[in-house]
Amino acid sequence: MNNQNRPFRLASLGLQHVLAMYAGAILVPLMVGRALNLNAHDLSYLVAIDLLTCGLATLLQAWTNRWFGIGLPVVLGSSFVAVTPMIAIGTQYGISAVYGAIIAGGIFIVLAASFLGKIIKFFPPVVTGTVVTMIGLSLVPSAVRNMAGGVGSKDFGSLSNLLLSFGVLALILILNRFFSGFLRSLSVLIGIVAGTIAAVLMGKVDFTNFNEASWLHVPTPFYFGMPTFEIGPILTMILVCLVIIIESTGVFLALGKLCDRELTEKDFTKGYRAEGIAIVLGGLFNAFPYNTFAQNVGLVQLSKVKTKNVVVVAGFILILLGLVPKIAAFTTIIPTPVLGGAMVVLFGLVISSGIKMLSAVDLSKQENLLIIACSLSLGLGVTVVPDLFAQLPNALRVIVSDGVITGSLAAILLNLFFNASIERKVPSVSLEKTDYSEIK
Repeated sequence: MNNQNRPFRLASLGLQHVLAMYAGAILVPLMVGRALNLNAHDLSYLVAIDLLTCGLATLLQAWTNRWFGIGLPVVLGSSFVAVTPMIAIGTQYGISAVYGAIIAGGIFIVLAASFLGKIIKFFPPVVTGTVVTMIGLSLVPSAVRNMAGGVGSKDFGSLSNLLLSFGVLALILILNRFFSGFLRSLSVLIGIVAGTIAAVLMGKVDFTNFNEASWLHVPTPFYFGMPTFEIGPILTMILVCLVIIIESTGVFLALGKLCDRELTEKDFTKGYRAEGIAIVLGGLFNAFPYNTFAQNVGLVQLSKVKTKNVVVVAGFILILLGLVPKIAAFTTIIPTPVLGGAMVVLFGLVISSGIKMLSAVDLSKQENLLIIACSLSLGLGVTVVPDLFAQLPNALRVIVSDGVITGSLAAILLNLFFNASIERKVPSVSLEKTDYSEIK
């Protein structure tokens, strides 16, 4: 390859990684910001700082040193696992408690990183598959409500909203049916862009906030005020961070296999520590907990480019995007029904990925069936009936009032109850056999 073309090739490959994860990255701040009733200006900031922190977090993992950074071509983004817990904490305790909990959760991961590799044996495929499936199931109701226009919308369930949402869904499916490669990997982003253009033609988009947004801003620590630290939210976020680490472990294993690299316990420790630092940054800048995005594994497999230089470029592109509020403001004009149509696909893929992970489990064992059945039933039950634990003390209620947390706790505890004396080995083989490229 001509050396003169190398910078252009690196830039294009880095941009491809950004485009592949962009839709998932902006969905989390839009979902959380709208659920917490942030105004358009604050919502634009939330999207912008999220993109910038995604870039910083990606660079942390790529920067290999003796303390942190796994050195694989990974891209970090805001985790879907944290969506419902953040909304629950923000609604009950206020947004300052959300960021206090995120900072505390990140510090816990940094301090516990050297031990986390040793406790992976407590998270075999029956636990990780159940957790990932529960994540998808808990998010689906939000996607369906958004398809109709969002909670509180005056035109909830209107024909125009349904046409937009199902049109986006249909376009994504068509792109996946008749195209492959790059276009297929960008199908969700293309669906969102096309849906927004259709909404403009229907007169359902207001450009006021985009026109008023500035072209440059400086990131502001504690933008939403000084964090507060409440025991319930902190315990909840620590568990969320542990679930995030479980997800990232699977992605690390998948990428290590793609890059022909045998990962050691030290590699995992440095990877976990980098994610912990990224989560702390998310709390300091009022962004989100971050984890390794699994859809970018598919791009590594597709492009056959396994160098971390590409994701370094992607990290700098994300930082650049995060410094330009105009770009962030543009994402806030996306109508709720358009997001809903895309969410159905993304969250449905989370469910299918969890089911695929469960396929590695020995389902002939009654114990494993009981773990899956009880965990999913309790998690989905709490999602559908959030007042189940309404009479518990506040600190305890925050921990168990979220379906993902309830289901995850149930899976972990039931696995210990049924299998602690049976499964002694780290189930790395089962994890490596799982295809993580479809998650999110």
